[in-house]
Amino acid sequence: MVRNGRSPRIKHLSWGRIEVEGGRTFKDAKLWPGGVREWDWNETGTHHRPGIQPTDVEELLEHGAEVVVLSKGILQALQVCPETLELLKNKGIPAHVLQTEGAVRLYNELAEEQCAAGLFHSTC
Repeated sequence: MVRNGRSPRIKHLSWGRIEVEGGRTFKDAKLWPGGVREWDWNETGTHHRPGIQPTDVEELLEHGAEVVVLSKGILQALQVCPETLELLKNKGIPAHVLQTEGAVRLYNELAEEQCAAGLFHSTC
């Protein structure tokens, strides 16, 4: 966990590895204000298609996300279900869907001043 509810920063990204401040590493990661954990696709039945499920982002919202960044993977193979974007829109949460390197850059920028959260896929 990160102190003071601040969104943790991603320190390094490479194929199959995301390093978050504090030295924790993950293959895929969920980050939100005050915390981070492994993003285990098996929990929600997520696959590259149809992609990121609404249930994948619910935890981010529960932790106070004001803006959400969703990564599509290094090769952009991961899709996002339309229902996921609709959920975020209906809750008034801005969503950004980007290739993973761009998603990491944007997330780190947003996390400087907002309660940012994100889902990050470090491979395909």
